[in-house]
Amino acid sequence: MTVGFRIKADFERVDAALAQRAAAVPAANIGDVVNRMQAMRGGFVAYGGRRSLAGPAFTVRARAGDNLMLHQALDMAQPGDVVVCDAGGDLGTAIMGDIMGRYAASRGIAAIIIDGAIRDVTGLAQLPLGVWARGATPAGPYKDGPGEIGYPICCGGLVVAAGDLIAADEDGVIVVPRADAASVVAAAEAHSEKEHVMMEAIDAQRFDRGWILSSLRGKGIAGL
Repeated sequence: MTVGFRIKADFERVDAALAQRAAAVPAANIGDVVNRMQAMRGGFVAYGGRRSLAGPAFTVRARAGDNLMLHQALDMAQPGDVVVCDAGGDLGTAIMGDIMGRYAASRGIAAIIIDGAIRDVTGLAQLPLGVWARGATPAGPYKDGPGEIGYPICCGGLVVAAGDLIAADEDGVIVVPRADAASVVAAAEAHSEKEHVMMEAIDAQRFDRGWILSSLRGKGIAGL
């Protein structure tokens, strides 16, 4: 194997039942309980027909403008996997469109997340597949490589390892290291319940806002 052009197929995935629980929690709430440090940077747009999901990361690193290794990843990924591709953030060339998306959906892949561009926006929106990318362009890709599959990548400003928990919805994408997933999901579920109680209080006109005055007075603001 050569660094920069290699494939690693053997890795441990986050538990499927845990991913299913994570899918029921807003991505923002998962982000809150990891101290707001595990959200991919803003700008990822949900293009696919699935707009909310969670699953294990299947990592791909591609040369900007080239999708050879992404094609191979779609042949290797398992049903329920979230293919996460570091395409260098390049928006000049799309590295997938609706044909690749349709093939991924036919294999049961849950989603494809690309730090780069896609094309065929209308077609992707009709597929039972999550697709998140930084933008769209009609310019098509090359198919030469190099790239890597199954190794840690950087996507959206975060390190993503194969098997990590990925949670995504229309707000964007969260990455949770596999070893921390169980505790994070449990905390996110509790956080969601807390927010539900807060929303009920708002609807009942009994939402406590006293913390704002307390905070301002604690910072020396007078006249409140």
